[in-house]
Amino acid sequence: MNPPAPLLITKSSGEMAPYDAEKLRRSLLRAGAEHDAADRIVATVSGRITQGMSTRSLYRMAFGQLHKRSHRAAARYRLKQGILDLGPSGFPFERFVARILEHDGYSVKVGEVVQGQCVNHEVDVVADKDAQHFLVECKYHNTPGRICDVKVPLYIKARFLDVAEQWHKQPANGSRTLQGWLVTNTRFTSDALRYGQCAGLRMVSWDHPENGSLRHRIDRSGLHPLTCLNSLTKADKERLLQLGLVLVRDILDRPEVLHDALIRGPRIAQVIADAEAICRTA
Repeated sequence: MNPPAPLLITKSSGEMAPYDAEKLRRSLLRAGAEHDAADRIVATVSGRITQGMSTRSLYRMAFGQLHKRSHRAAARYRLKQGILDLGPSGFPFERFVARILEHDGYSVKVGEVVQGQCVNHEVDVVADKDAQHFLVECKYHNTPGRICDVKVPLYIKARFLDVAEQWHKQPANGSRTLQGWLVTNTRFTSDALRYGQCAGLRMVSWDHPENGSLRHRIDRSGLHPLTCLNSLTKADKERLLQLGLVLVRDILDRPEVLHDALIRGPRIAQVIADAEAICRTA
């Protein structure tokens, strides 16, 4: 008797991959779900998956089950979608990356115009730490499945070289080092990673490098985007982003801004309660 065919799911890129129950369980635990709850959710989801189901449908199913048990864990579980929701422009993502770097001890500036040898360049984030100077370019995508191919680091490297030519001419920079970064909220192709690493760029994506990925940095810092909050509507999130907020923590630091975002009545208490829950130390 032939073994049953493996259960395949459809990734956002359109590729098919085997369903991995353990991977789902790890993502639930990372979000803060209790072990028993994670086991029950995995069992429920595994019993409902159909051949070829999209990862988006799988995520929604798991999220719905988790939301019934813990609003805090559900908000953390939807982290990847929360970052996708930082759009439609890339500016909130740039501010989000800057806040993460600031938490790690960098001094940062967003949207700086930097002089190059040939032309001036607007750099998404300029960061300094000790005797190191970093030019950080942020590549934001607001739809899943989009990836950065090799053309992106090629372009970033060309800009970096133009800035570096001028930067090294400044006497004050004699003993300092200069490095370019490329940060994306999705993933890099293998060619993009190979080129970026060969060219000396620091490459940071949703899941790369293992101990310095965007997801790892967020988990370590506890800095979640406000777009993770389930108690906010899409319009709420857009207004708060326009008002300069980007983190869940910003809502707790500036609760009066909720009025400016047209959030009224008992919804204010709910948003604050959800924000406190997601920021609470596990």
